[in-house]
Amino acid sequence: MEAALSGLEAGTNAPDFSLPRVLGEDPVTLSEHRGEPVVLMFVPLAFSGVCTKEFCHVAENWEVWGAMGAKVYGISIDSPFVNVKWAEDMGVPFPILSDFNKTAAAAYGVLREEIAGLRGVANRSVFVVDAGGRIRYAWVSKDPHVLPPFDEVVSAVRALS
Repeated sequence: MEAALSGLEAGTNAPDFSLPRVLGEDPVTLSEHRGEPVVLMFVPLAFSGVCTKEFCHVAENWEVWGAMGAKVYGISIDSPFVNVKWAEDMGVPFPILSDFNKTAAAAYGVLREEIAGLRGVANRSVFVVDAGGRIRYAWVSKDPHVLPPFDEVVSAVRALS
């Protein structure tokens, strides 16, 4: 497993954010989920092969992920329009939020200068935030082809109960 190479570390307070899922609807605000654990999965780009594989893995194992008692969010730097279409195409049971302005990726320390010539893309990363708003698990990869250690994420969430 690859160690965290950047980003916020476990034990730090999770930065608050408000990100849209669909334009015209109220944004999702992290602090509104105080009292319940949250899983944040940042991905570099919608519709890319590895990002699709990551979210489809979670969807295909939703009986485990959905039973953990945590709110699960995907986060992409793509527009809400792109993310809604991507989520529909994959059939994922969790929202994909748009960090189009890259504020959340920057706050979590996962905004990359460049990936394959594209500037301002998020590192693939996962953060588990406890009910009090503190990061309890952090995994960040600078290699966009590396999937997160899904079992570790599930274990981190289960350890909160």
